[in-house]
Amino acid sequence: MRKVMIFGVFDGVHEGHRALFREARNHGDHLVIAVAPDHIVRALKSHDPELSLDERIALLLGEDLVDEVVAGDATLGSYDVVREHAPHAIVLGYDQTELKKDLEGKLYDASWELTIVVAGSHEPEKYHNSLLSDKKN
Repeated sequence: MRKVMIFGVFDGVHEGHRALFREARNHGDHLVIAVAPDHIVRALKSHDPELSLDERIALLLGEDLVDEVVAGDATLGSYDVVREHAPHAIVLGYDQTELKKDLEGKLYDASWELTIVVAGSHEPEKYHNSLLSDKKN
């Protein structure tokens, strides 16, 4: 089994996320999503998520392409969740450039085969979460 992992907040799921799920499945046959805990969202985005961690996990578990959903690391940048699940590939969204740099710096010596892939964007002018949040207000 080839595991692939995605990281994110997932404060709602839209077609951009589903495109990411589809692209991730091209790199493995078991999709694990690591969802950022509320305090990590606060640290990264300077605001609380609209949905609780449990609500965001439940939402993702309802998606057909998702096999497993786990809470992300309690400590920002520790990547314990990556070491625990040992995915063959981590697929990042087109806008996760800082995360890519951090992962490459901290997981360069992974003791298993690991590839980091940046997915293409899927209509970012329409499906980026910050834009969807603005439309709700």
